[in-house]
Amino acid sequence: MRFDTLAVHGGERVPGPEGSVVFPIFQGTVFTSEPGESYHDIKYHRLNSTPSQTYLHDKLAALEGAEAAVATSSGMAAITTILHTLLGAGDHLLINDVLYGGTHDFITGHAERLGWEYTVIDPHDPSSWEVRENTKAVLVETITNPLMRVGRLREIVEFAREHGLTSVVDNTFASPVNFRPVVAGFDLVFNSATKYLNGHSDLVAGSVAGSAELVERVRHTQNLYGGSLDPHAGYLLARSLKTLGIRVRQQNANALALATFLSQSPKVAAVNYPGLPAHPDHGHARDLLTGFGGMLSFRLAGGVAATETFLAALTVPAVAPSLGGVETLITRPAVTSHAGMSQADRAAAGITDDLVRLSVGIEDAEDLQADFANALDKI
Repeated sequence: MRFDTLAVHGGERVPGPEGSVVFPIFQGTVFTSEPGESYHDIKYHRLNSTPSQTYLHDKLAALEGAEAAVATSSGMAAITTILHTLLGAGDHLLINDVLYGGTHDFITGHAERLGWEYTVIDPHDPSSWEVRENTKAVLVETITNPLMRVGRLREIVEFAREHGLTSVVDNTFASPVNFRPVVAGFDLVFNSATKYLNGHSDLVAGSVAGSAELVERVRHTQNLYGGSLDPHAGYLLARSLKTLGIRVRQQNANALALATFLSQSPKVAAVNYPGLPAHPDHGHARDLLTGFGGMLSFRLAGGVAATETFLAALTVPAVAPSLGGVETLITRPAVTSHAGMSQADRAAAGITDDLVRLSVGIEDAEDLQADFANALDKI
């Protein structure tokens, strides 16, 4: 099946319970046990094994092109559970030099007390990929937040295989519409499903997908930490997955149109979007991705003061954090998504105080462009 058909039909039960076409919510917490059933297979919400959960897992796996998947209570629950599964005291991890703020804060703030070691690598520079005897995994992002860099992902997969590392990628910004990491060779992919997978800004969830063996290990760890997804949120997420393809393609198109428009304005100092030919990663991103995503960032020529005037003049986007919804959202990462990082770390990552991050929705592109043009006229 092609992607949009998979989005609608992948993982579905045909027919569903009592002949249902839309899979129902199983709210109950008590299910009968089967003879010889192992602990992790008992049907229980915390064990991620109820009918509502296994249905959602099958849909997620189908969209990722993976053997298995598991949903989590948030994107942070996904990555922290993965790391606790793969790493023990004394183990070493390679990490992308730019990570989502929460992931960065977790690793830099907790690795030492957990007995983990880590080294920051440049995903564009293989000379920085140094393996130790205790290195177990490498963690990167498909499209980084908020500068929209795209690393040498195929080379990272090959490097991980060569050195026996587990390769892990955060695919939140791309979604499986634009990139399918497991198909490309990554061992594990995770998403903040709060974002594009759900796309309606009304739930918090995460997902992990990969081989059946690895996902089962992740699920067993998750079962003990308790980061399972509520059945109502899972129902909403499964519903949203059915429109993922058509939503993301519209967001891709709108983002490219806005990025092109902004790059032509003398009031804009810089635009970060891999779909622009001037972007440093455009060449290999074009070969790697089927779409460049709905996220971009930019800086205005007038600094923070001009940025605040610009944000106040916009009428279509909401000035708010988060991303991936059908509505356009705009924010300054230095005071929202990356506020937990030190100023020195933000500066090293290129996250200036006047950087603006834009999550483009599915509105009409001409309306968005007109609103941005009006706001630029105010500065």
